[in-house]
Amino acid sequence: MFRIQLQSPEPIFQQLVTQVKEAVSQGQLVEGDKLPSVRELARQLAVNPNTVVKAFDLLEHEGVIFRRQGAGCFVTGKTTNLALGERRKRLAQAMDEAVAQATFLGFDAEAMRTALEEQIRRNEAKRAGN
Repeated sequence: MFRIQLQSPEPIFQQLVTQVKEAVSQGQLVEGDKLPSVRELARQLAVNPNTVVKAFDLLEHEGVIFRRQGAGCFVTGKTTNLALGERRKRLAQAMDEAVAQATFLGFDAEAMRTALEEQIRRNEAKRAGN
């Protein structure tokens, strides 16, 4: 389910965080689904278990997963359990990062708007296909 791109400039733990969030948003992972254990996922991805722990820690902090002692990590579902203000704050942070990266890559505001609209359409099409 998860794939790591070793040549990506994005840190491995962040790639895993992003992929889990995408799987939740697209309905591939739903509330209550159990994630593989740290050891199992580290083995599957051929990464250090500490990398998986770091990703799981961040996902737990963001309310995407929860840990049950002795049972593992489970999906909480979409982060609707977070207050609207917190979700808006996180959206603004994500948008700030995306705009900064796009600006660094030389894109203007219109190109960013177009790219965002295209990405929204692709995500909607993926969700509709599930």
